[in-house]
Amino acid sequence: MTSKASTRSDLMAGKTCLVTGATAGIGRVTALELAHMGATVVLAGRNPAKCAATAIDIQEETLNPAVEYLVADLSSQEQVRRLAAGFKERHQRLDVLVNNAGAFHTVRRNSADGIEMTFALNHLSYFLLTHLLVDVLCASAPARVVNVASIAHQGARLDLSDVHDPHRYFGPRAYSRSKLCNVLFTYELARRLEGAGVTANALHPGLVATNFLTNNGPFGRFLNFFLRLRGISVEAGAVTPVYAASSPEMEGVSGKYLVKKQSVRSSNRSYDESLAAGLWELSARLTGVPSTLGIPSFPTGATGPTGAAGSTG
Repeated sequence: MTSKASTRSDLMAGKTCLVTGATAGIGRVTALELAHMGATVVLAGRNPAKCAATAIDIQEETLNPAVEYLVADLSSQEQVRRLAAGFKERHQRLDVLVNNAGAFHTVRRNSADGIEMTFALNHLSYFLLTHLLVDVLCASAPARVVNVASIAHQGARLDLSDVHDPHRYFGPRAYSRSKLCNVLFTYELARRLEGAGVTANALHPGLVATNFLTNNGPFGRFLNFFLRLRGISVEAGAVTPVYAASSPEMEGVSGKYLVKKQSVRSSNRSYDESLAAGLWELSARLTGVPSTLGIPSFPTGATGPTGAAGSTG
């Protein structure tokens, strides 16, 4: 990964990228690297002071003045809508949307909308923000949606009757379910975007040493200590998100799950198209948006602006 502005490239010059969860961890490094490549980068975070400081730091490190921020708590649907509206007020194009914001909760909490917090932030924010910005993505084609998931989705089961309001809550299980939702959503999104010139891919960044778990009391701090001992650096964790967002090798590639910049097979359950469609319908109902995407229509047999495929093989 780059570390000095002198190594800046022009790979993403003229492109606009929105990165959620961009004030820390792999989100921050992803935003930094895209700025190094000359992109206009919009950071999304919930803390105004951290957003402002991060934007200034990235501007100074990359010598790229086109780094800005929008403030939103993405567990709140009202604030997701405000973020999307704020982005559209400032920008007419969106080349890359990186859905990265997420959290792990050892104790159950509900969002402002009365939805279990892990599901609300880790999945519904991806779904709703993408839905609200899909028109701009399509107008900017070729464009990309990059969803940060996790290997934690392996082994997860999904009961659509209570995933948003589970009768019994166990933090690791809720987190794993939300990451399975990320992969299911990505594959369904890729299918629905086929021919529109917008690709959608999910990824596992690796076991990253961040402060991801510190807001969970003593147990969370213990888990975070273990994570920092065993995990990889945030720079290493950002390699695959940056690759998915910027690499010419990913042009037109859609409906894939990436690990270490390689397309690999995700869990068997993640390929259940009926489960993915059911999750999509549930997500649309919970967020109050149409179940169809507002994308352009192409003639039968046409491949759209880039010939982007929606295969999940």
